[in-house]
Amino acid sequence: MSLQPLTPVNCGSLLQPGCSLLQLDGEVLLFGQKGWPKRSCPTGVFGVRLKHGEMKLRAISFSNDSCYLPPLRCPAVCRLDPYDGLPESYLIHGGRTPNNEISSSLYLLTMDSRGCNRKLTLCCKEKELVGEVPGARYGHTMSMVQSRGKTACVLFGGRSYMPAGERTTETWNSVVDCPPQVFLFDLEFGCSSAHTLPELSDGQSFHLALAREDCVYFLGGHSLTSDSRPPRLFRLRVELLQGSPLLSCETLDTGISISSAIITRTGPAHRYIILGGYQADSQKRMECSAVILNEKGIHFEHLETPKWIPDIIHSRTWFGGSAGEGSVLLGVPTEGRPSQQDMHYFYQVNFQSEGEGKEEEGLQGCSQESTDYDDSTPLEDSEELYFGREPHELLDSSDEEGDIYNEDDEDDESQTGYWIKCCLGCQVDPNTWEPFYSTELHRPAMIFCSRGEGGHWVHAQCMELSETLLLRLSQGSKKYFCQDHGGLPYQETTPPRQVMPLKRTPMKVKDRKTPPTFKMSPAKKSFFRRLFD
Repeated sequence: MSLQPLTPVNCGSLLQPGCSLLQLDGEVLLFGQKGWPKRSCPTGVFGVRLKHGEMKLRAISFSNDSCYLPPLRCPAVCRLDPYDGLPESYLIHGGRTPNNEISSSLYLLTMDSRGCNRKLTLCCKEKELVGEVPGARYGHTMSMVQSRGKTACVLFGGRSYMPAGERTTETWNSVVDCPPQVFLFDLEFGCSSAHTLPELSDGQSFHLALAREDCVYFLGGHSLTSDSRPPRLFRLRVELLQGSPLLSCETLDTGISISSAIITRTGPAHRYIILGGYQADSQKRMECSAVILNEKGIHFEHLETPKWIPDIIHSRTWFGGSAGEGSVLLGVPTEGRPSQQDMHYFYQVNFQSEGEGKEEEGLQGCSQESTDYDDSTPLEDSEELYFGREPHELLDSSDEEGDIYNEDDEDDESQTGYWIKCCLGCQVDPNTWEPFYSTELHRPAMIFCSRGEGGHWVHAQCMELSETLLLRLSQGSKKYFCQDHGGLPYQETTPPRQVMPLKRTPMKVKDRKTPPTFKMSPAKKSFFRRLFD
């Protein structure tokens, strides 16, 4: 076990409480980051690389057939683990958007491809649910269960806004616990059903959910009704019968008072490590626990805690996520130190021994190289594709300066580019913008105003242009005068000057010999005709 401080390389402000860490194809991904959208990473997903005590981020791209994935804080994230015979992917449901809305969409995130330089490309698809669909929420959990050869997803807990009929001006942004219902849906057909169990009487959020085969364990959580973190532990058993599923719940006595904790898996066996979280509003949980799931049930073991430094001990809050098997990325605020440029300190907690970490790193490097060559063309062609680069250099290709996210390279988007304040009533905010026109994907549509010296760019949404008019202005050569300059919505350009075609008369050739012509009377013509006949 080790605690290593990390130095963020011009990326410390992107990691904020509520973000999620994912692992796909051996790479750690940051989702729900601050400052979306950026031109360096319009998708809002970064690859996280922890190496030699430094933390670097690299932009991750999506395939062309991917749907729009907004940045979400505190969503329910469920990993489809290959250890359980499932394809490596992630389910993402709910979460808060940057404009303080709560999402109810369900997304499936998978790996699309790997480039010749090992750059990762993701694919995101939105899954449609039918039946009793879970509403918009955040702070809830999702887990996968397997029973009788079938697979289903279990969703429970979370918070949401008050019902529309109960919201007033004073309580418009107030949140409440969602009803303690268990939602069960399958990914193949998208059928969803809601189940109410008598053991689950109170709503809870920011709890932990651990699943093994047909059982899901709900541990801890915070209740807004009582404003407490009771030491609760429930075991939910799901039997996927031929007709309707059968759910049963049991209350266990070995619960832990905890919320917003970090959990990481340590291998193929169902062994997990719980780190962080809170025991009370102003009291962090400094202990570490190991959780083991087997046929007999759930078991807890006390682990030796890392040697916490004073910055971690005295901080009021902390956050983080799993950075791989047995590894946790931890962040604590700088607590108002003006000398620190970054808002948070970052640390990596590794629960594996040094020998295991090196062995795993070596095996991972071997598997990456073998996979790269298995999926590529023969060696001679590969060397030509890589332009003379050695295969072992591809593993560290992401460390090049041109491939790393750098906050200093970003222009001030409030003054230049697509995120300027185009007019006095400009409504486009880079932190809350969402596509409005069908032609928009990562940037707002803009129209060039020809008024003034050199003209200027304005947002089409701020000028309240319809999509039909926007498409018409984008075609051909048309001049647009924005409303601030008091011109017409658009004005056709001056028609081109009609030039009369030149009349070209053929020139006579000098000294041109023409055949001689003879004039004969009709009598001579008749004489010659009779002579030759």
